Amino acid sequence: MTQALTKLVKEIRSCTLCTEHLPLGPRPIIQVSSSARILIVGQAPGSRVHETGIPFNDPSGDRLREWMGIDKEVFYDDKKIALVPMGFCFPGTGKSGDLPPRPECADTWRVKLLEQLPNVKLTIIVGQYAQAWHLDKSSKENLTETVMAWKSYWPKAIPLPHPSPRNNIWLKKNPWFEEEVLPSLRKKVKAVLR
Repeated sequence: MTQALTKLVKEIRSCTLCTEHLPLGPRPIIQVSSSARILIVGQAPGSRVHETGIPFNDPSGDRLREWMGIDKEVFYDDKKIALVPMGFCFPGTGKSGDLPPRPECADTWRVKLLEQLPNVKLTIIVGQYAQAWHLDKSSKENLTETVMAWKSYWPKAIPLPHPSPRNNIWLKKNPWFEEEVLPSLRKKVKAVLR
């Protein structure tokens, strides 16, 4: 890890910008290294991830690793994979699941952090908040249309639905995702990590 990135990560991990909005308090969770070749951009840690401090340490992470065709050892190797959610802390729970990521994170840290990841060959963009920021004006009207248009972002990036068990209905309604998208994703992940 470069000196600049080490310093930035230390600043991020001690961030308290939105403490007053966080029901469990601040606990910024990221995994980065300047040598990472895959960047996974999620929403924000869930309560279980907040407890353990390990990104994607939940059923969503299990499914994401399955989608990528990799095991935990590879997934948690920061020299290979950077895990940088839109919000670094658990934002709390609303009526239909976790609240959106706090905007302070992206506004304060995102550009500076991404500049420190020069070796990224594939960005996996998970969920609507991440897609809105990373794809900006090229994202489609909704998540399904954005994921359907995955080839227009390929091979540098790929938008995915959130791997949460809450999305089982979406996965059943959209069988093309598992048939078309996932084989290409696995092949690309394997090539990038080779």
